[in-house]
Amino acid sequence: MSIFGAAAAANTNPNKSTEVQQPPSDSVSSLCFSPKANFLIATSWDNQVRCWEVMGSGTNVGTAPKASISHDQPVLCAAWKDDGTTLFSGGCDKQVKMWPLGGQAVTVGMHDAPVKDLAWIPEMSLLVTGSWDKTLRYWDLRQPNPAHVQQLPERCYALTVKHPLMVAGTADRNLVVFNLQNPQTEFKRITSPLKYQTRCLAAFPDQQGFLVGSIEGRVGVHHLDDSQQSKNFTFKCHREGNEIYSVNSLNFHPVHGTFATAGSDGAFNFWDKDSKQRLKAMSRCSQPIPCSAFNHDGSIYAYAVCYDWSKGAENHNPSTAKTYIYLHFPQESEVKGKPRIGTSGRK
Repeated sequence: MSIFGAAAAANTNPNKSTEVQQPPSDSVSSLCFSPKANFLIATSWDNQVRCWEVMGSGTNVGTAPKASISHDQPVLCAAWKDDGTTLFSGGCDKQVKMWPLGGQAVTVGMHDAPVKDLAWIPEMSLLVTGSWDKTLRYWDLRQPNPAHVQQLPERCYALTVKHPLMVAGTADRNLVVFNLQNPQTEFKRITSPLKYQTRCLAAFPDQQGFLVGSIEGRVGVHHLDDSQQSKNFTFKCHREGNEIYSVNSLNFHPVHGTFATAGSDGAFNFWDKDSKQRLKAMSRCSQPIPCSAFNHDGSIYAYAVCYDWSKGAENHNPSTAKTYIYLHFPQESEVKGKPRIGTSGRK
């Protein structure tokens, strides 16, 4: 039976995760946690940005909706300021909004096409936004106009920042690398090691490279240093038999440096790139997982379960395709790296 079939109506969660209360009424496009506290943000196709507070610990965890703001069209991305008090969001209305939590949202930037991804760069006190208008724009929030507009070779599909490293993934499999110490010049342009469209990116915690995920159920591990190229590899994931599913989300664990993948097969897995091992494969949910995020200390992994539009509007059934957001509490064995086999316990 298709995973998009009748099971979607019941949506029994096989991973014993905690359900977030009052989820969006349409598919979730992004998730992000505050860097300071357990406030979870979801952007969605119902034009809303919502915030929940996650309270309690262990098995006694609950969620409470705190606030929300609206865009004029579906919202595609959000990012927190490093102080945890302010949020930025962007989407199909081409607007970039700033929302001081508990205050009024204001428009701080505009693009000429939908805003697909954005990131706050605390080391520069700048916001960077990537759009389908084929530009990155840097915003100094004290000024109405962009501090700099960086042309991209194609539409921006994904963006990842770990200062001084920034990587933008665009259409036509371009991966444009920037050294933010010289942000107005491309550092390097790479053709993706994957054969098909880029879906997601994640910079290594040590800024020495990045992960790239694509629609073909594969992840590429890429080091920037030419002397490290022998460490580059790709691996298959989110596949079952002849069925191939998109890798929709890549998240590094903030403590252990391992990472999670989530895909259109409704599964999420934890991996260790250094030992090239899968640490834990979780059970599949009844709908795709379009996005996910760790909280600031890695004790919570949030993931959305909903239709991801990969099969178009004709396969969207609003009566069965409900939207869920779940919280998983990783065990250390699921997310802590393991020594590579054959290294006598040395990492």
